Amino acid sequence: MPAITQPEPRKIISDFADEIAKRKIKTAKPSKTVINFRSELLDNFERDIVKVPIGLLRFRKENGRIASDVLDYENTYGVLDEGDEKTQDLLREYLARKDPEKTEILYNNILHTRQLEPAIITCDGFLINGNRRKMVMDRLRVDYSQDERFQFMNVVILPGIGDEGGPPTLLEIEKLENRYQLQSEGKSEYYGFDRAISIRRKIQIGLSLEEQISDDPQYVSATDAQKQRAAKDIKKNFLDPLTCIDRYLKQFKREGQYNTISSGVGDKEGRWQAFIDYSNTYNTKFLNSNYLLESGIEEDEIGDIEETAFDIIRLRNVPGMPKVHTIMRDLHKYCATHEGRKELLNIPEKVEPILPKEDLFEDPECKKPLPRKDIDEKWSAKNIEAITFHLKRASKIYESKKEEDTPIGLLEAALKKLKHKDMDLTSVTPSDYDKVRELAVEIQKEAKNLESEIWQLKKHNGKSK
Repeated sequence: MPAITQPEPRKIISDFADEIAKRKIKTAKPSKTVINFRSELLDNFERDIVKVPIGLLRFRKENGRIASDVLDYENTYGVLDEGDEKTQDLLREYLARKDPEKTEILYNNILHTRQLEPAIITCDGFLINGNRRKMVMDRLRVDYSQDERFQFMNVVILPGIGDEGGPPTLLEIEKLENRYQLQSEGKSEYYGFDRAISIRRKIQIGLSLEEQISDDPQYVSATDAQKQRAAKDIKKNFLDPLTCIDRYLKQFKREGQYNTISSGVGDKEGRWQAFIDYSNTYNTKFLNSNYLLESGIEEDEIGDIEETAFDIIRLRNVPGMPKVHTIMRDLHKYCATHEGRKELLNIPEKVEPILPKEDLFEDPECKKPLPRKDIDEKWSAKNIEAITFHLKRASKIYESKKEEDTPIGLLEAALKKLKHKDMDLTSVTPSDYDKVRELAVEIQKEAKNLESEIWQLKKHNGKSK
């Protein structure tokens, strides 16, 4: 039996905490508020709202809004130190590019109406709630350097060492962030990709999906069945696509490089929606034994089909074809015939997932690696022809089959099979005579029904003219 462990406490940087304690000013209005921390909302426990110099406040790297950027950086370069000014500049940059349009709206709102809602910080100045406001007020502090309103932020400070209840644990911080992210109105919603990573990180720390859902106001009075449906939807729209992304990154030896998927809402090259649609196709079709049997897909072909899907997603734009996320939605249709599937499976045979080493560097002499975007452009230029050729052929096969599946096409195909040269009844074994006769009677019955139905339609349409 595993040992019982306590939630891990968040490490407090003592000199940061001392500076906050010295320089906070108890003149904010209103002077107190109740926050949704521990049981304080239920107990109506009030905490002071104080003013703290903006320069003492710091972004927190676990902020769910920039989860993909931070994870990408740490997987590529190493762990970020929140106490380092260069890290703070990097986190500010990540926040700024997530949703530029809403950031400008927030900038203008604070400029004209000041900060209306207090931020929430740890005792050493790291923001739990209010990272975007701090980013915007950093700008305002520069743009309006003589305006006292933008030199301080109104904040609520969480307990520190020696305070009642003690400092928050990592799990409590995740709970607090989750509550405010779900309950906030008028704030920038987390971009879907970042939300997926944030949800998964919370689960890994110990905040179950069920607990995260319970913090959502729309599920306060929900039944267990409604919460289960919500959990199913979150798995479908966030966690399952994220699992597919991890497999995609592994295929191209880019484990953890999440910024190659998307950098935010305004990223025109983002691939998040494509993974949502592929994940749904994969889970509802390629993991469905009935569909595989009906389509003639062998289980050992699924890995190659996925490799094809990831090649198409990486290419991002296929000339003369629908958007990639639409292709992912229809991928099972392209695979539904042997001929179409054969075309798709030609793609991984002709596409190398990794470029040769000499193509990965700006200068082979100094070994300076190319930016990821440039590598992707080289990869696309090398593979676009093969991917486009075989995908278009698979699409044409699907469209041709779709035309055959009209009522006339189906009847012509049925008649053609009945008149087929191999329809030699002398080859039927005596034990199957009854079965053959039974099928012939059923065919005759269906033919009479069709004839009667088309006659009624003809008569009706004739009267309506």
